[in-house]
Amino acid sequence: MKKWKYLSMTAVLGSALLLGACGGGNTTEDEQATTGNDSTGQAENGDAQLTGAVSGDGSSTVAPITEALVEEYRAVQPDVKVSVGVSGTGGGFEKFIAGETDFSNASREIKDEEAAALDEAGIEYTQFEIAYDGITVVINSENDWATNLTMEQLKQIWIEDGSAKKWSDIDPSWPAEEIVYYAPGTDSGTYDYFDEVVLEGEELVRAAQLSEDDNVIVQGVAADKNAIGFFGYAYFLENQGKLNAVSVNGVEPTNESIENGEYTPLSRPLYVFVNNAKVKENEAFYDFMKFTLENAGDMAEAVGYVRLPDEKYAEELGKLEGLK
Repeated sequence: MKKWKYLSMTAVLGSALLLGACGGGNTTEDEQATTGNDSTGQAENGDAQLTGAVSGDGSSTVAPITEALVEEYRAVQPDVKVSVGVSGTGGGFEKFIAGETDFSNASREIKDEEAAALDEAGIEYTQFEIAYDGITVVINSENDWATNLTMEQLKQIWIEDGSAKKWSDIDPSWPAEEIVYYAPGTDSGTYDYFDEVVLEGEELVRAAQLSEDDNVIVQGVAADKNAIGFFGYAYFLENQGKLNAVSVNGVEPTNESIENGEYTPLSRPLYVFVNNAKVKENEAFYDFMKFTLENAGDMAEAVGYVRLPDEKYAEELGKLEGLK
């Protein structure tokens, strides 16, 4: 793998990681990654230099990959300004539908109503896969009882049933202590995916503290022996010294188990949706998307996600070229 010069991710990804699991607010100056100007008038790698602006928004699960790509792209095309907001998958689609952004990051498939709204707005779009993620259920490092849960137990823990649940309600041999819950916000693609595959459409437990900031989830679970939460795999890797990952149906979330599909059903693709017309109109946008698909695998691994097979990236590049 290419040795990327910035694999210490703290400074590069600060704004994205502080905003949390597929949620967040509107783009601010601190939440954007933008390129500067190069007085030489020539891109570092010798490619023809472009000028222009590219804008995106959406999932904060995808954001670390995008922020990493923006940082590397700066060295290639210093006169292209790329800004990336983190409003969550749903919030990103709202801006995409309104025509405010060129691309939208998503940690789930597009919903029927979102696709219908894009059609009504006259916006044709294309979906690209860029990496794999595994939603990771986390517990306090002192929790030595709920280290391996079945899907049925996860559902029992997380659905609202009108009671104040204790761990002993899930397994009589576990402590008779109330479960404390931390989860992503409802505008999050991670929340939507968890709702679909774990809750199966039933209501999430109302006692859960919902947050658009993964740090709140991390800190909450790390501070309480009886706490449980969930978010993207990369965020667990960033904090694995503070938390433990739960095995699901006997399978631990790892790069290998996520890539080969063994960590099912909590493994999932991550997406970028692009506005087809803007790809055709904006050479800088096309170039940035080409760079994204050529380098997403390395950047996904750099920030803790799982790369797609090389043939899948080649397929996605073919789709992009077909939009020109």
